[in-house]
Amino acid sequence: MKNAGRMQGIERKRIVPAATVEQAEDAVRLADALLNGGLDVLEITFRTDAALEAIRRVARRFPQMLIGAGTLLTADQLRRAADAGAKFGVAPGLNEDMIRLAAGTGMVFIPGVATPTETDRGIAAGCRILKFFPAEALGGVKMLKAMAAPFAHTGVKFLPTGGIDASNAGSYLDLPFVAAVGGSWMVAAGLIKERNWAEVTRLTREALSCAG
Repeated sequence: MKNAGRMQGIERKRIVPAATVEQAEDAVRLADALLNGGLDVLEITFRTDAALEAIRRVARRFPQMLIGAGTLLTADQLRRAADAGAKFGVAPGLNEDMIRLAAGTGMVFIPGVATPTETDRGIAAGCRILKFFPAEALGGVKMLKAMAAPFAHTGVKFLPTGGIDASNAGSYLDLPFVAAVGGSWMVAAGLIKERNWAEVTRLTREALSCAG
């Protein structure tokens, strides 16, 4: 039931900002800026040494925020992210062992898919949301429409990520089988480095207006 609620949280806002945080102390300010913009979802990628502590701080400071861990590649990363308070995890590829491990931690896990075969495997493994990655490089909306069509009756939904920004997010969000879009344009590395929280808030509000 918890997992169902977390997936509904992602589908309710329809925007999943993916942030790469270099300094753990910036994570709380970043989360606050997103909340001020009306968004209570944040994915922190496991690409820096600060990621784990960043997740931990946001989870403690903002229990109302749906905090996730991105770029999860190993079982150890997944376990540590769950222990730090991550409520969902995202991976660039499909690994059934990771899906099973995530289920044991109570974490919603969103694996990456790029082909119909991977989509089929993800559904068979029990995933309700699959990350379509890298979305634009794979052919964008046109490719996603073609790939999703044979699976429409299963109820699976997609989280397209990769090359998505304010200019094209709306075209993905118009698709009924898209749960949300993932992107970093409202939490860009430059904005975090400059600590331009006001711009993060502005871009977040703009992004949510695209999500309707």
